[in-house]
Amino acid sequence: MAGAIVTSPFDVVKTRLQSDLFREPAPRAVPTAIPSGNGNGAAAVMRHEAEMAAKKVPQRTGIAGSLWQFVDTMYLIRRIQVEEGWRALYKGLGPSLVGIIPARAINFYFYPTSKAFLAKTFPNAPTEKEGQTAEDSPVIHLGAAAIAGVMTSTGTNPIWVVKTRLQLSAKAAGAGQPESHQALKMTASIIKNEGIRGLYRGLSASYLGVSEGVIQWTLYERFKRIGRTRAVDLEDSKQSLLGYVGSIVGASGGAKAVASLITYPHEVVRTRLRQPAVNGVQKYTGLLQTLKLVIKEEGVASLYGGLTAHMFRVVPNAACMFLIYELVAARLGS
Repeated sequence: MAGAIVTSPFDVVKTRLQSDLFREPAPRAVPTAIPSGNGNGAAAVMRHEAEMAAKKVPQRTGIAGSLWQFVDTMYLIRRIQVEEGWRALYKGLGPSLVGIIPARAINFYFYPTSKAFLAKTFPNAPTEKEGQTAEDSPVIHLGAAAIAGVMTSTGTNPIWVVKTRLQLSAKAAGAGQPESHQALKMTASIIKNEGIRGLYRGLSASYLGVSEGVIQWTLYERFKRIGRTRAVDLEDSKQSLLGYVGSIVGASGGAKAVASLITYPHEVVRTRLRQPAVNGVQKYTGLLQTLKLVIKEEGVASLYGGLTAHMFRVVPNAACMFLIYELVAARLGS
């Protein structure tokens, strides 16, 4: 939960960069001023949210590109804070905090449970080295991760739809209301206008995103094994705990980073599917339709919009989450 709170600004920026709602100014008129303590430049500061991503960022690669994306991400965070207030950087935090518990519980329950079940069902699953059990098999890891991912996506999708809608919502809507009230109003609005099915928009993209969890868990198991092997070689009473923590953090953070880079386009597609209709028209209606339309209108690069902000959020979260999981599991002897 602490990680979700600290990294919430990156989550908001990521979602807005993934969406196309902020690429073109809306046709309707918008307010031209906001309350200001000194009144200087208030009209210039208060611009419509649609300008947030209207400026085209020049293409840069390598280290220069990474630095530029970092600077651009921080600029967007600052701009949102100035134009909408610091509360806007925490839009959708309520659903995030509510969703973290069931999402992590489902994932961390079904992965080890499925791994044990599959290992028992397929005791002769191929392993990398002699003497290893079926639970060490990459095939078992893939199957368990897929099951855990599908169960997690299905169980928590409504929460993430509400979160996305809040992060993409206009400044004036629900301003000053507690996050819980805004989330409840958004949920009621979705059900009223779109039915229960509206809460499951983007689920197909989430199922596609199961591949991220599969890659992450598989790489994590491999990286963790490598880290523990090195820790044994360098085992020392004073360094054992530090080495253990380092191996878990490195394995989990590295696995998440690689998995995110490979599968990130599904995040953009999912956000487009979850965003609200414009003038009563739902532009994005299906997985393949959205993918083709984004590439046609905006190019392949748009499938990686918000990647930097996403990485700043998910990699530290994954490292902390897996470390806590491993420490608790070791404490419980499981």
